[in-house]
Amino acid sequence: MSPGEKLDPIPDSFILQPPVFHPVVPYVTTIFGGLHAGKMVMLQGVVPLDAHSRFQVDFQCGCSLCPRPDIAFHFNPRFHTTKPHVICNTLHGGRWQREARWPHLALQKGSSFLILFLFGNEEVKVSVNGQHFLHFRYRLPLSHVDTLGIFGDILVEAVGFLNINPFVEGSREYPAGHPFLLMSPRLEVPCSHALPQGLWPGQVIIVRALVLQEPKHFTLSLRDQASRAPVTLRASFTDRTLAWISPWGQKKLISAPFLFYPQRFFEVLLLCQEGGLKLALNGQGLGATSVNQQALEQLRELRISGSVQLYCVHS
Repeated sequence: MSPGEKLDPIPDSFILQPPVFHPVVPYVTTIFGGLHAGKMVMLQGVVPLDAHSRFQVDFQCGCSLCPRPDIAFHFNPRFHTTKPHVICNTLHGGRWQREARWPHLALQKGSSFLILFLFGNEEVKVSVNGQHFLHFRYRLPLSHVDTLGIFGDILVEAVGFLNINPFVEGSREYPAGHPFLLMSPRLEVPCSHALPQGLWPGQVIIVRALVLQEPKHFTLSLRDQASRAPVTLRASFTDRTLAWISPWGQKKLISAPFLFYPQRFFEVLLLCQEGGLKLALNGQGLGATSVNQQALEQLRELRISGSVQLYCVHS
């Protein structure tokens, strides 16, 4: 991509806000495009050993200091009692409404955590370390929320803004909440990820990455024990195409906006089903490719190459 070259317009539904790593708390950021049903916010971090009080995650309607903005969803874990718990509430017009309390908080001082906030049509669901913890019905319109605020006794490692898995067949309550890889060494590219049992219906492959400067290609291939690749997905930066590549080199173009520009964050989901794989890019379903079940079961390796920095590979 040459300097000054314009990017093709991309529908808002295909744009993912890049993750933020190791932000300083208190931390306040704009949520690109605001919140809407189908969004998922992932908070990855550590509760300090010397945490004495609490921390809070606020989904705000604006970011002004005075007057204080409305808070549609206030998530407030508290550690200052012998029975740690979570308080949830809404701030509207400068007044707190009736608070809701959830006991048995599954967070411990000195331990890491992964919290997922899944926003539906009428309520937000929250999981802690892979287990559903609470749900909270909206008291203010979700469409008013455009700011995330994090405050208190917490060390934040990553904040991710994702879309909920669009695959009904392969989804669970929290389908794609796998942590970003933060610690050294990072996943090197090319990357090889083992598939010891092959692929079976319902299994989902997740790849999250950032496109590097001056990219050439991004290639994801699924290989068997003989290193044959019956499934290859390739994004070409030279002609801006996304395509399935057959074992014989034939290209089948995928009709979708081209998202793989320098410094853009993206997520690829592949759902295994009887007779093939379904593809989603940044939470948007893009059809399927046919692969017989025997070939899927014989796959043993997921290989990724190209001009990307990997943040998550999961199967």
